[in-house]
Amino acid sequence: MTLEEKGHSLASQDRAGVRAQLDRILASAEFHVPERGRHFLEYIVEETLEGRSEQLKAYTIAQAVFGRDASFDAQNDPVVRIEAGRIRRALERYYLVCGSSDPIRITVPKGGYSPHFSSAEGVSDADETAAPPSGGNKRSNSDQLVGYRDLLLPIGVPALFGTMAILALIRPLEAYLSPPETSSAAAPSTLKSKTGIMVEPFTALGDNAQGTNFASGLADQLIAKLMKVDDFVVFAPGRSGAETSGSLLSLQGSALVEGTVLHLHVRLINGADGTVVWANRYERELRNQAILDVENEIAEQIVKEIRNGRKPSGAASAR
Repeated sequence: MTLEEKGHSLASQDRAGVRAQLDRILASAEFHVPERGRHFLEYIVEETLEGRSEQLKAYTIAQAVFGRDASFDAQNDPVVRIEAGRIRRALERYYLVCGSSDPIRITVPKGGYSPHFSSAEGVSDADETAAPPSGGNKRSNSDQLVGYRDLLLPIGVPALFGTMAILALIRPLEAYLSPPETSSAAAPSTLKSKTGIMVEPFTALGDNAQGTNFASGLADQLIAKLMKVDDFVVFAPGRSGAETSGSLLSLQGSALVEGTVLHLHVRLINGADGTVVWANRYERELRNQAILDVENEIAEQIVKEIRNGRKPSGAASAR
């Protein structure tokens, strides 16, 4: 039996097993998630083990894990949704690379933030239960199929000919009832009228974990915010951008954290000829500020400047 089938009132040995599996995942070098993501996973697992999975909403997670206040709005701040997606991909990679033989599997199904726990033993037991019986039942199954055939044959043949007659009447009407072909081409033509932007992974300069986490989080924030702009089509890194007729723009950047000061350089490059069409520098004082708030604020400013087509305005003022 899988652990999730037992509900959230898990036995003590089940809780211990899940916690041991969580420690195994967090200690693995193949679980590629920054510190805030690890805190996220620990929080939702512990809340579920304690029977509070119904409280795992974006609002409560944002306050407990990311330090958001009561004014948090999940529609305008997608930090919880972005981090949950990163955790799902990291868990899938972990079990694919090195965790396939682990006794317990931890997943976070899409559509929510409550984790599910399943055991390898439970999966094998379910397979055995689902296996069809052998031996003496073969004769009864065969007799049953023959009985159904004798019953359905007198009904099925007339029904088949009736269906064929109806189709013969409907077929000539397809030219009048089918939608015009131009509607299927509307989506590609609309797509080609937009500007393509590829958000490249930002480079973290220096040997600083905070800078690495900031560079990764800022790229995710930019992707989420650029997707809300109607004039842009956002491409994943590595795509050619052939879906858009205009030139593909590449958004790149580098981040360096020195003490409590963030230095960020961002540039927008024309993929056709490599020319820099926009660039800016940002400096922020990180003392007494949540790193996610800084990411969100800078991402909003970058998107606003790109959308308005502003020229480089020099260094943004430090805060």
